[in-house]
Amino acid sequence: MAQPLQTLEAARDALRQTAGDRPVTVWLRGGVYERQMPFRLTDEDSGTEAAPVVYRAWPGEEVRVVGGRQVEGWTPVTDGATLSRLTPTARGHVVCIDLRSEGLTHYGVVKGGGLELFFDDKPMTLSRWPNAAYVFIAELVFPGTLNVRGKIGSLTGAFVYEGTRPTCWLDEKDVWVYGYWFHDWADEYQEVESIDVARCIVTIVPPYHEYGYRVGQWFYWLNILAELDTPGEWYLDRDTGILYFWPPSVDNQKRAVVSTLDTLVVLKNVSHVTFRDMIFEVTRGTAVVMEDCHDTKAAGCVVRNCGGMAVRIDGGYRNGVIGCDISQVGDGAIEVRGGDRLSLTPGNHAIKNNHIQHYGRWNRTFTPGIAVHGVGQRIAHNLIHDAPYTAIMFWGNDHLIESNEIRNVCLGTNDGGAIYAGCDWTMRGTKICGNYLHDITGFQGGGSVGVYLDDMFSGTEIRGNLFERVTRAAFLGGGRDNRVENNIFLFCEPSLHVDARGLGWASAAVDGCLTDRLNAVPYTSEVWRNRYPELVGILEDDPAAPKGNRIRRNISFGGAWDDEVTPGAAPYVQFVDNWIDMGPYPPDTEVDVGALQGDSRAVAIGFEPLDMAAYGLYRDEYRRSVPEE
Repeated sequence: MAQPLQTLEAARDALRQTAGDRPVTVWLRGGVYERQMPFRLTDEDSGTEAAPVVYRAWPGEEVRVVGGRQVEGWTPVTDGATLSRLTPTARGHVVCIDLRSEGLTHYGVVKGGGLELFFDDKPMTLSRWPNAAYVFIAELVFPGTLNVRGKIGSLTGAFVYEGTRPTCWLDEKDVWVYGYWFHDWADEYQEVESIDVARCIVTIVPPYHEYGYRVGQWFYWLNILAELDTPGEWYLDRDTGILYFWPPSVDNQKRAVVSTLDTLVVLKNVSHVTFRDMIFEVTRGTAVVMEDCHDTKAAGCVVRNCGGMAVRIDGGYRNGVIGCDISQVGDGAIEVRGGDRLSLTPGNHAIKNNHIQHYGRWNRTFTPGIAVHGVGQRIAHNLIHDAPYTAIMFWGNDHLIESNEIRNVCLGTNDGGAIYAGCDWTMRGTKICGNYLHDITGFQGGGSVGVYLDDMFSGTEIRGNLFERVTRAAFLGGGRDNRVENNIFLFCEPSLHVDARGLGWASAAVDGCLTDRLNAVPYTSEVWRNRYPELVGILEDDPAAPKGNRIRRNISFGGAWDDEVTPGAAPYVQFVDNWIDMGPYPPDTEVDVGALQGDSRAVAIGFEPLDMAAYGLYRDEYRRSVPEE
């Protein structure tokens, strides 16, 4: 205690000199550890099952491992030319600092993955207009050059914007726009080439958005000094290195920090190592990366204010993220992959008991709270909420997604799912069981999806879940051999969607990507044949048809039931012993789920009661508290 080692590297190197025959804990005393480079561990830093290694915060002390620099010495803006670009309300409030004088010269790009500013442990907002809403594409300069199933658009990034606000930006440089340019589920940052204020036309720097542009789609402008008009906004002049900021508080005890480092911790070929009870924060990329590790985990940690993800597990087996609090990350929160699909060998990674919220700050689509790949991962007891896109996306086989609570996600899209997978016959065997999904209704209430099996995704079990106020709670998009059993749907509009898109507008995928993905796995091998016998003869069994779907022993109370089971799909769907109460109940009706499950009609169909106490977070050695609703 009197003579501690001064760095993580010194502790690591000291451990390399030990025999490794007993458990070891590296205790970190409280304080802020500003990192100049990632902390790296390799196979020689591993523990064993009998002698694990733990890096851990000293009890009762806060340890913060930071990928940025605190910046001090802000001064008022006095330059006349700069003041003239600021709005009158901002003058006198905006301060600045020369980052180059602080030795900071590498800023990255505007669209994410570059320097960010954090104040009082919160991410600040890059100057934008509008401040908290969107504007819309009014017209296209080259209309009618794109038609996607009746949606007309343009392949060229030139369009008419609403309003006259850009007339205030004549002296601006490096202006960007961010939007959902054609589809509601595909966003992108794009650099502005020119603004014609006379005709209200903005032209984008190529390459243009891959899906094109469409009238009525929403976007906002960003990286504009003239729009630094609200407390909490900032702007960086990348030519001069001057950072401008309107602090939301003048409290000198509150720290301003800029991100400088991509990654904080990298573990490669490491086993039996745990990072515990620490705060990892302020990175441009992913905070913690585990590559080809096993029996290694982050536990009881806080990961926040990252430009990329919180944790990425790439390969290996039996790794985990357990009991962590993750928030304000730029991309998704956790990505995990492991196991081998060719042999169907599981990775057995565990992502459990984590509180994941307010992710997707920078990239708002295809950045889920948890992204799951490979074979045999377990995603359990997580609380996931308040995000623009999906909570859980999965690829691969035999995953278990259970006992999670998911709410208020897909807030930025009307074509996404709280739990999503798509376009594959072979990625079978995943069980989505015992989850509670509620209050999922899309961007501005336009409608999203609960469990979304998109574009012929097949062989998935949706069982024992509670859906409450979820649009299209269970969505079968033309796939086969899916099971929707023993679920409760409360005030869902509707509870079910089932279609036969493979027989219609999506038929090209049957002979295209679906068959290609089928041929990419050994689906006729003994292992695959025993595990998924339905695949063996699929190409000779009318593969475009949504065969083998079974919807059984569900309760639907209030709302709609099967309004979106299309005529083309209905003959292929087996409906058995469902209890449908079509009463005109308002959505805010109080429902006693226990009484509903014990109703004689539920008993008559053999409904198995759900364990309402099993959802979401729980207290254990890593998680000492559970947030209040």
